[in-house]
Amino acid sequence: MKRKFFTNLLLLISLNLLIKPFWIFGIDRTIQNTVGSEEYGLYFSLFNFSLLLNILLDLGITNYNNRNISQHNQIVRKSLSHIIGLRLLLVLAYSLITIIAGLIIGYDIRQFKLLTFLICNQFLVSSILYLRSNLSGLHHFRTDSIISVLDRLLMIFICGLLLWGNIIKATFKIEWFIYAQTVSYIITLLITIIIVNSKAKFEKLKFSRSYFVVVLKKSIPYAILALLTLFHFRIDSVMLERMLPMGKLQAGIYAQSFRVLDAAVMFSFLFASLLLPIFSKMIKEKQSIHNLTLFSFLLLVIPSIGIAIIAHFYQIEFMSLLYKEHAIISGKIFSVLMVSFVSISATYIFGTLLTANGNLYELNIIAGLGVFTNLTLNLILIPRYQALGAAYASFVTQSLIAATQIIVSKRKFGFNFNIKRIILLVIFSAGTYYISYLSIQINWYWIYKVIIIGVVMLIWAFILRLINIKLIISLLLNEDE
Repeated sequence: MKRKFFTNLLLLISLNLLIKPFWIFGIDRTIQNTVGSEEYGLYFSLFNFSLLLNILLDLGITNYNNRNISQHNQIVRKSLSHIIGLRLLLVLAYSLITIIAGLIIGYDIRQFKLLTFLICNQFLVSSILYLRSNLSGLHHFRTDSIISVLDRLLMIFICGLLLWGNIIKATFKIEWFIYAQTVSYIITLLITIIIVNSKAKFEKLKFSRSYFVVVLKKSIPYAILALLTLFHFRIDSVMLERMLPMGKLQAGIYAQSFRVLDAAVMFSFLFASLLLPIFSKMIKEKQSIHNLTLFSFLLLVIPSIGIAIIAHFYQIEFMSLLYKEHAIISGKIFSVLMVSFVSISATYIFGTLLTANGNLYELNIIAGLGVFTNLTLNLILIPRYQALGAAYASFVTQSLIAATQIIVSKRKFGFNFNIKRIILLVIFSAGTYYISYLSIQINWYWIYKVIIIGVVMLIWAFILRLINIKLIISLLLNEDE
């Protein structure tokens, strides 16, 4: 299983490295610089608002389906015919409730126009993710990997034409960004439907109340977990925009730093998307998950620590490179958020493991604690520190969630905390911090210094044997352990 995980992870990361960094830093960043932080902040707040209620579109069905199909491949055709019908009913509920919530909040006519398209986009994205869950549940990881970047590839093409193709003389508008997403998602959904149908063969749609009730009873815990997770990860920008006099501007400033965190988290998500079906199958077959858990944890957390330390020392340089304005305050926010990234990476390993094991009750308690902590801290810190306060709230919340998930995982699976390995992680962190500190004394261009730190950090991890190079070579050469 280690080889299956590692080789498919390499493919996923390679595809995402080719596409998503250019999307985030080439397209998304350029759009914010073009339309301005306040205009982008409006979009960013509305996007996160539409995302907060997105769970009504899915009600945990995608994660439940991924785990269920991984353990019972033979039910995929029956599942598809019933669940697609259920999801068509859910989109009506999501749209209605989101619009009512927007009326209560007090959105104006333009905000509602943008929100309408964002609601459509959320439906399209949710549908793509559900169909992909059938592919990953069947362990068609390579096909799923290609589909995972298709929408972004299409958006790069469309937005690139609008930004640099001189096909429209008018100045780029944030509305165009949303419309480009809609077109890209529609094309991706159609292609995904064709591929899934070739693997599983759709039957006619079925609307069975009894089946819907059974599925919803089993998926609701996943829905609650997804909702709580979205709230403590995405509510910051909505609170900034609603709580502060210049809320749109503060949300835009926060978005500058959050964009980089979001990009990093995408790679953590790749681990989870592979680990959930693999963990689920291993647990069903009563295989030991200890080695794979440790292997994936170290693969993800070690670079996360390095990224967080580099972000601390070169915060202003990164923000100045990416944006035209607000680089100093964005740099401070960036530094805090990237420390949070270490904790978020840990949750993508241990949270996925607990999900695969069906420990939804414990995960929901932890996520609920995270929401309470995040909301409380945001209410206290945002009025005083504005966007930086939201970053502090995120750091505390993510650290608390990660620590709690690790403790619960230890209890459920009997993990032994290897004191030697913990000490080595501390030594690795201290060494990377010291190397980064020394680098700022050298009068070189900062990007060269960051590259050198990355190389030295990797060598340092090998020296400490936190990363086993012999194991990686054996996995690449298709040798079993």
